[in-house]
Parts: sequence; structure tokens; C-alpha cells
Amino acid sequence: MPIYDFHTHTYLSDGVLSPIELIRRAYDKGYRAIAITDHVGLADQERIIPILVEECAHAAARWEIIAIPGVELTHVPVDLIPEAARRAKALGARLIVVHGETIVEPVEPGTNKAALSCAQVDVLAHPGLLTEEEGRLAAHQGVYLELSARRGHALANGHVAHLALRAGAALLLDSDAHAPEDLLSEELASRIVRGAGLDVEEADSVRQTNPGQLLRKLGYRLP
Repeated sequence: MPIYDFHTHTYLSDGVLSPIELIRRAYDKGYRAIAITDHVGLADQERIIPILVEECAHAAARWEIIAIPGVELTHVPVDLIPEAARRAKALGARLIVVHGETIVEPVEPGTNKAALSCAQVDVLAHPGLLTEEEGRLAAHQGVYLELSARRGHALANGHVAHLALRAGAALLLDSDAHAPEDLLSEELASRIVRGAGLDVEEADSVRQTNPGQLLRKLGYRLP
């Protein structure tokens, strides 16, 4: 089964690989699409986003992989999330991920709701102890909720999956890769979604249907 991953990092933030090497390694592992979403706030976007835009374009023109330039708005003050998202889009980011209220980091309370209320946000990463209100807001706004492969962040996957299914919100599985060994394999992806309590049909939606819908929303066509 092809792999789609909308949350990864390079040495432009806290990862270890260059953008082009990360994309190449993902391609070699059977990825069909990868988003490079380095951590940003507001002041560093002009440094990071143009590099990702250019490198993703080079990769997509040469290899059969959709390479998406994006950002992860990380620990941005709640009231600045809309401005940060608009600025990132204007600079060329095709995908906006917000670093959600994971249970293992001191994310400002209210981040989940602010992200889900922002029209420019596409994915809420590792939202932690998601509330029912936030689940309904995600469904209403069309923001994708993440099941995470990353240690610590993944501890709330079962809770996130349960609330998302009840609310009718769409789920994605992402690696949150910072190093090559973090990239997803077919076996690992399958185990994570089943481990979150999803049945076969629900798991297929998370791994195939929902990624396809998001790619179309972003203006990409599947190869």
C-alpha cells in the first residue's frame, strides 16, 4: 500500500537531513507523497519556506513522488496563529500544520481550538487530549486530525481516533519524522492505525482515502 506522510522535518529546523535527501529516502521507501513541514514561528518563515518550495519542485520534477512544501507552526502564541498561517501561505507553503496540544510538551492551552478555527490550517498535529467540541470543530472546518508515529505524541492516538470518529472528523497518519529511521514503512503504518483502535475499513480511510482527499484539496493529482 502506498505511503502518504504530511508531517516531517529537515535540518532547516530540528531534523537531520536536507529536504532533498529526506524526499529521496521517502521515495526509496515507497512513499507516494511527502510534505516537508519544518517548525516555524513568524520571523523565520522567509528563511525556510523558499528553500522548501524550490527543493520540493526539483524533487517532484524528477521522481514519481508528490513533494509538498509546508510548515508546522510550533508553539506560536494562540492569538498569532491566524497571522502566521496567512504569512506562510503567502510565502508559498502549500500545507499548514499546527503543533497541537500534545500531552508531552507545554503547548499553550487554546492552541487546538485556534488552529481548528483558522481557515488556512490543513492539519492539527498530535492534538493530545482532544475535546468533543474540538472534534466537532475539526469536522466542520475540514481540518485533518493526526495520528502520530512519534514517541510520546502517539500516546493519545487512541483517544484522538475515538473522538474523531464520533465527531465525523477526518484522520491522517503521519510520521513526524526527524531522521531517516523515522520514516514510515507499510508494516509500521498498519500497526499504528490498528493500534489506535481502528477497524480495517477505518484504517483504509486514514491511510488512503483521506490522504487522497487532502492532496486534491491542495491541488495535487495522484501519480
